[in-house]
Amino acid sequence: MNERTTLEIIAPTVEEALAQGLAQLGLPADAVSVEVLDAGTKGLFGMGGRQVRVRLTINPPGGSPAAVQAQPERPRQVEPAVEKKTKSQETPRQKKEPALPSVVDESRLVDTTEAVISKLLHHLGLQAQVSAHVEESQPEDHRSVHVDIRGDDLSSLIGRHAETLNAFQYIAALITGKEMQQWVQLVVDVEGYRSRREKQLRLLANRMAEQVIKTGRKATLEPMNSGERRIIHLELRGHPAVTTLSVGDEPHRKVTVIPKES
Repeated sequence: MNERTTLEIIAPTVEEALAQGLAQLGLPADAVSVEVLDAGTKGLFGMGGRQVRVRLTINPPGGSPAAVQAQPERPRQVEPAVEKKTKSQETPRQKKEPALPSVVDESRLVDTTEAVISKLLHHLGLQAQVSAHVEESQPEDHRSVHVDIRGDDLSSLIGRHAETLNAFQYIAALITGKEMQQWVQLVVDVEGYRSRREKQLRLLANRMAEQVIKTGRKATLEPMNSGERRIIHLELRGHPAVTTLSVGDEPHRKVTVIPKES
């Protein structure tokens, strides 16, 4: 097992620093806790300035992932020490802690998310309308908050391949989590960019598959972040003639479309 306990990374964005750190440690994201030592200047959002500095700490074996420093750990409910119940007396309901906020908390979560993102946009000198909602179609223990930002001239908030938007989303999640005192999963979109990009990637995946079938040779796509690579993999997962593989190192990891052996 890797004996390193901490690792500091300097990169243009938090997302890139996290990806580089995980690649060097050879660990998944849930095996480390993340501490943003220096959020940088406006360079974090593509406007030039100081790079960010992030520290990754390996979680102890068998322990749950520690919370990010900017985000206090969710307080646990402690039952009075009256008498121990046997396993036969315990019920699943007593064992299971709710993973989601209540209806009232969901309302507060949405309001807090909108306030945090509106404040961040204000500090960036951007004027936009922010609306958020909890994604009800997802399982209760995996629901995320979807945020839609709309306004004029917001391209600087997206950046190249959504690098700026992903960094903005990450920071917004940290701040919102701190306010809510629990981990918050945010999906931030600008003028429907993510849905348009997903559609483009699906079309690209099928076009590359047709090219590979026609030529009989593999084709490698441009570097993408993990979310975009996942869209490609899922789109071609059941394809009868091609398969996909991610190659390279972050942040230049690519998807390769390969013909299946007949």
